[in-house]
Amino acid sequence: MDKKFLNRILTSSFSVLLAAALLVFAGGCTKPSEGPKDSGMMKAEANDQTNGGSGTEDGNKGDAVPSATAPEEKFVTEFFTSKMELLENLIEWYYMDKTTADALQTGAYKGMLEALGDPYSCYYTAEEYSALMESSNGVYCGIGSTVQQNINTMIMTIVKPFVGGPAYEAGMLPGDIIYKVDGKDVTGMDINSVVAMMKGEEGTKVTVTVIREGVDDPIDMEITRRMVEVPTIEHEMLKNNIGYIQITEFDDVTVDQFKNAIKSLRAEGMQALVIDLRDNGGGLLTAVVDMLDYMLPKGMIVYTEDKYGAREEYRSTDDDVFELPLAVLINGNSASASEIFAAAIQDYKLGTLVGTTSFGKGIVQSVFPLSDGTAVKLTVSKYYTPNGRSIHGTGVTPDIEVDLLDELKKKVVIEHDEDNQLQAALQYLLEGLKESK
Repeated sequence: MDKKFLNRILTSSFSVLLAAALLVFAGGCTKPSEGPKDSGMMKAEANDQTNGGSGTEDGNKGDAVPSATAPEEKFVTEFFTSKMELLENLIEWYYMDKTTADALQTGAYKGMLEALGDPYSCYYTAEEYSALMESSNGVYCGIGSTVQQNINTMIMTIVKPFVGGPAYEAGMLPGDIIYKVDGKDVTGMDINSVVAMMKGEEGTKVTVTVIREGVDDPIDMEITRRMVEVPTIEHEMLKNNIGYIQITEFDDVTVDQFKNAIKSLRAEGMQALVIDLRDNGGGLLTAVVDMLDYMLPKGMIVYTEDKYGAREEYRSTDDDVFELPLAVLINGNSASASEIFAAAIQDYKLGTLVGTTSFGKGIVQSVFPLSDGTAVKLTVSKYYTPNGRSIHGTGVTPDIEVDLLDELKKKVVIEHDEDNQLQAALQYLLEGLKESK
């Protein structure tokens, strides 16, 4: 095809371009005296995006539209098979910088999921999906920190660096806002994409730029990536034979770690237990269900309903029940699987919730792997507590409300004796133990 002829077609006027785009979707223009020749859309290739409607010409009613026999129209209807192809060719011919077909396609796929207006539904590239699967197994190579994103502002913050990990050693603090990764502004990006950028091969370096409250300028931190084992469970025996279990994530490895922690504390003579779910952003539904099955009597743990009203129930399968006095710590960063755990304990009156109202994520996502290694994550259902409560947007309200002291909110490591929320839970359990004697 003669490039000069192509340039003449594509630069003749805005109205010609508009008409060409409309031709793709309407099946061709007709002479004023004729009726529509074809009301259907032109067939797109299997890997193209779904075609839209034929649109309107508001604001261009006076523009001339080529007749059905015009060479420009014939060229466009034969050359382009979809609006996507039209856009790709315009970018190829006129966009001043370089790009690739893969980058354009990835942008289109991500844009389609973003158009849902759901911050939890997204498209994963092969690299992002691999990083996601790596994280859920409890071991990955990265900077060693939990990250959270505000669903309204899309701002990402550091929840807590893992003690002894690369981010901790670099000086990251809870509440640091992630601004750039290797010089790229990540404001507003999907959290999984940003996390994938911070992960990488062991021994490689990544520069994470953060904004910290009280500091005027952004802070650049060069961090050397290394293998990180997510400390999903930590446990110890506190004074008065009160056990303490901290759960930071619900991953594949968490279930056995949780059961082993309880068995270990029982062997030490545990008389009561505190389970700490603060700053736990959630994880796998299967993991939290298995852990609650270990705690609850036979009955409902949680159930979900999709848009068709189809209901899926998750139940405890035996009559074994955790019989010791129990307190569960939650806060505004306790989300998703953490809220399923806390709400079930509350509904069964198996323990007392202490802290502040949880995050309020009461919806479930499913990940659909695609044949090329990419994947799509979609919000597919809403979950309900054993008593039928939906906590989406409202969170789980604690039985005893205690806010963490302001001076502790920026600390990575909070000692037990200064942790006023933990101390409130211990005091509640201790009083119960005294009354039972």
